[in-house]
Amino acid sequence: MRTTYVFGHKKPDTDSVCAAISYAYLKNKLGLKAEPRVLGPINKETKYALDYFNVEEPKYLNDVKVQIKDMEYLKDTYITSKASIEETFNKLQELSVTGLPLVDKNKKLIGYINVKEIAKAIIKGELYDLNTSYDNILKVLDGKEILRFNDEISGKIIAAAYKSKTFVERVKLTSDDILIVADRKYIIDYAIDCKVKLLIIVGTNEFPDELLEKARKNNVNVILTHLSTFLTVNKMKLCNYIDTININTKPIKFTSSDYRDDFINCANKYGHTNYPIVDNDNNCVGMLRLIDQNNYSKRNVILVDHNQLVQSVDGLEEASVLEIVDHHNLGTIGTTVPISFRSMPVGCTCTLIYQIFKENNVEIPKDIAGLMLSAILSDTLLLKSPTTTSTDVETSLKLAAIADVDIEEYGMAMLKAGSSISGMSVDEIVEQDFKSFKLDNDNIGIGQVMTMDFAEIKENINEYIAYLDELCKKNNYRLALLFVTDVVKNGSYVIYNTGAEEIVKASYNILEITEGAYIPNMVSRKKQMYPLLAEFLNNN
Repeated sequence: MRTTYVFGHKKPDTDSVCAAISYAYLKNKLGLKAEPRVLGPINKETKYALDYFNVEEPKYLNDVKVQIKDMEYLKDTYITSKASIEETFNKLQELSVTGLPLVDKNKKLIGYINVKEIAKAIIKGELYDLNTSYDNILKVLDGKEILRFNDEISGKIIAAAYKSKTFVERVKLTSDDILIVADRKYIIDYAIDCKVKLLIIVGTNEFPDELLEKARKNNVNVILTHLSTFLTVNKMKLCNYIDTININTKPIKFTSSDYRDDFINCANKYGHTNYPIVDNDNNCVGMLRLIDQNNYSKRNVILVDHNQLVQSVDGLEEASVLEIVDHHNLGTIGTTVPISFRSMPVGCTCTLIYQIFKENNVEIPKDIAGLMLSAILSDTLLLKSPTTTSTDVETSLKLAAIADVDIEEYGMAMLKAGSSISGMSVDEIVEQDFKSFKLDNDNIGIGQVMTMDFAEIKENINEYIAYLDELCKKNNYRLALLFVTDVVKNGSYVIYNTGAEEIVKASYNILEITEGAYIPNMVSRKKQMYPLLAEFLNNN
């Protein structure tokens, strides 16, 4: 069973992280192999909740793009450099491919061989040179081993075409020669005297007994073949090692973790039809054909606490979205098939997940209950946010009983842990919970940070404005805002990019607007900050 990844949005808050963990736990209980993931670093508040209930932080998920390992490439498809030309050609035909990765004895990729170079070697290559192994000659000639003194065979190929006496008189054999001869004892005896490298006796399965001992004494390798002289001579070239012909020693290659779209771009650029696949140690694991580019498996994912494409994982369009569980307004994520989409106007995703636990009669363990409670208290600001519903309150009470914590005491401790900005840089503070939104004609960004000490931010407010300006330029935002929310005062201070003053003033009905202006009762990005801004921009 393939793993399904469950994750929240790119700027993980307590709800997105705890929802991913809780829902992955539930799906596993229901028989689906699921793992929670995060799309970025967790904040201090979330870390407090995980540590308090002794739950491991989910692993990071970079993207869900289709990788080579998700594609149907030919596994363990390659040829060793010491295979014969014939063996290589037969494998090419068997696989119906035009080339093969070439590997050494340790399966390290050392090159790539194709049909074109094989044909060139057969047609234009040296006729008389042989560099191969005894075993390759046996296989190609369908031979019979008589005497073997060398596993490696190299030398000049000679065929005994003259009459016996003429051959002996005209041809001076040496220990570097490979002689092809029929059952002509006179020439065979002469060749043994000359201590040739290899005798290939054609058209027979018998070697003269009276010459066997002499051949053994002179260390002459002997092979018999039932093939004719003509066929044997023609096949000798095919005995050579495949690496004796011209090979591409620097082929374009991919690893199993490379992306499919990079492969397609490369294939379109260079026009090759086959590409070696290697691991991180350059061990060849197979070959990917261009015709296999559409044979792949998508990653299975479940989205929680978001349904905006811009907020989700990179490559989501290449994944199979199985479910979405969310409590936000409908976003831009589309699917090609119907899916389970659970959405309700409640204060937290984990409130929905609690209901799904109950619908499926799955018991909620203490640590999972604690995380779900943490998410609700975080998203509803201790059940004081305008997003809070009676369902959130009721769910919190039940989860608190399971987790054995006091809602007010635990919730305040968690929020205090998350509100500390000591030691954080301006960009870390702005982006720790920053979300992008796409309207009809505009892109906007809204960040929210919880702290009970706005004075610390106000001291460096110009740096925050400059960073929001930078975000607008980088992401083509019409405007970018940072709301600094004080849970105790139940309101937020707003900082905005240069030039956004009139939009902020009109959107939130502020008579006197300045950077860092305090807006009472402004605590919810979902129900207050974003909707008011979106309404103004859509109408103006």
